[in-house]
Amino acid sequence: MQAQETSQCPDELKIGVYVCHCGTNIGGIVDVPRVVSTISLVPGVIVARDYSYMCSDPGQALIREDIQEFSLDRVVVASCSPLMHETTFRNACNQAGLNPFYFQMVNIREHVAWVHAPDSEAATRKAIDLVAGAVSRVKRHSALDERHVNVKQKALVVGAGIAGIEAALRIADSGKQVYLVEKQPGIGGHMTQLYKTFPTLDCAA
Repeated sequence: MQAQETSQCPDELKIGVYVCHCGTNIGGIVDVPRVVSTISLVPGVIVARDYSYMCSDPGQALIREDIQEFSLDRVVVASCSPLMHETTFRNACNQAGLNPFYFQMVNIREHVAWVHAPDSEAATRKAIDLVAGAVSRVKRHSALDERHVNVKQKALVVGAGIAGIEAALRIADSGKQVYLVEKQPGIGGHMTQLYKTFPTLDCAA
């Protein structure tokens, strides 16, 4: 992935904002058209749209087309949890030739619609504030490069007490090589200081 450097000041950047209805998950509580119309007035935002499902193929296509048509420098998507679709939208940006780290996602489903229902006014105001904050933040993003490195399937466990021994055994059982390190002469930690263990009264050692 090639980083796309920019010498533009934050106020000169072209930003696209996309607000998802997520069916009725967001659109049933948040006044999405009002969010879009308000955010469209924020400096730097040259295109603001809403769509029923931004994560769908047509929704992603809309973002890609706008990036190319308007030469967008940054993209903000307000939808569900980044855990679900941040990678989806980053890939869409990347496919359109925009560094995927010039993207910012806002969770207005779990963080807004679901927690403020049925108060539509409060949810809508909060959504506007969060999206405006994301626009301000994405202006300061830097292009990043993804690097892929080979990882050795080995683990280092520091401390050979009961927890360390158990961790080392579990990792070894999964087929990985384990290095178990202990600064004391023997292993077992505090367990070796006990006489017998409850409830079986087994020898602690």
